[in-house]
Amino acid sequence: MMVLFLLLVVAQTELANTAENQAPEDPQTSHFTWTIENFTRINGKKHYSDSFVVGGFKWRVLIFPKGNNVDYFSMYLDVADSANLPYGWNRYAQFSLAIVNQIHPKYTVRKDTQHQFNARESDWGFTSFMPLSELYDSSRGYLVNDTVVVEAEVAVRRMVDYWTYDSKKETGYVGLKNQGATCYMNSLLQTLYHIPYFRKAVYHMPTTENDMPSGSIPLALQSLFYKLQYSDNSVATKELTKSFGWDTYDSFMQHDVQELNRVLCEKLEDKMKGTVVEGTIEQLFEGHHINYIECINVDYKSNRKESFYDLQLDVKGCRDVYASFDKYVEVECLEGDNKYHAEQYGLQDAKKGVLFLDFPPVLQLQLKRFEYDYMRDTMVKVETVIPIPLP
Repeated sequence: MMVLFLLLVVAQTELANTAENQAPEDPQTSHFTWTIENFTRINGKKHYSDSFVVGGFKWRVLIFPKGNNVDYFSMYLDVADSANLPYGWNRYAQFSLAIVNQIHPKYTVRKDTQHQFNARESDWGFTSFMPLSELYDSSRGYLVNDTVVVEAEVAVRRMVDYWTYDSKKETGYVGLKNQGATCYMNSLLQTLYHIPYFRKAVYHMPTTENDMPSGSIPLALQSLFYKLQYSDNSVATKELTKSFGWDTYDSFMQHDVQELNRVLCEKLEDKMKGTVVEGTIEQLFEGHHINYIECINVDYKSNRKESFYDLQLDVKGCRDVYASFDKYVEVECLEGDNKYHAEQYGLQDAKKGVLFLDFPPVLQLQLKRFEYDYMRDTMVKVETVIPIPLP
């Protein structure tokens, strides 16, 4: 077994060295624009662009105008001459693909990814790039005069040798190991870790010398944060999940990240009571809004102030996060069979809505990415692209 392992290491190293000879150390980047006229008249399931060269390699864009067996426009970056390349070829590229909005450029749909291309995976991209209904709706601006404009930005980089890659040296950070289906949890933990005030509060939570990480959420989280900060290698999360009371089966189940976040913060908030970091969760994440109902024909209004730690925003039908907020505070009319019962006034036409009073220093937005499909009797993912403005 030891000999086999060493042979594998040598083989991987030789493969990486070959890749290094193929691609330059500094990435070579190129921009490609493909204007597709008579788009709705394209025959065939798939359609290729002309080839273009980046980093000495030939590339092309592959599209499925009617979707690759889905109700979405599908688009990929393809190695144009893959059939003629020598055995064992591979190349690594970071790239973005876009459908240009020809009316409002700010609504251009753009997606980024990266891939190590080889003979088995000579194309890579997005099967569900954007809904066909949005693309073919001429009022949206993506299909104008039967023309669609596609953009590709490709950067060819030196192949990463994952056997010797030093994440801490290259980036200053290390990652979290996936126990099976815990990527959602890892994303949450990395987000919380990178909030300095939260991280310091976790470090200041009191523990005892008799505590064990597998039985104490505060100690397990302290240990995990410490290793993320000072370890040279990726960090395991098993002690933390054991402190949740999870077994191996739970680690291979997809849990709801919003529910996990709320439960984790509630437990930490409870453990912080009576300590120097009491109130940290509230100070960081708590905001307030008013739910109101106001009658239209009589002088009656009902207000209820509530706190929130996160907001669930709709994704479907929203162009960006601002549109999601507009939908959140949209006024609902209570009328007809849905009239409001206003105490001494009986059933009345009314307006129902939400008014924000204040937002927390760290605003947590949970995007509603899944909805129930009654036709298929299952939950389906909402693929709508939501641009989120950065500060």
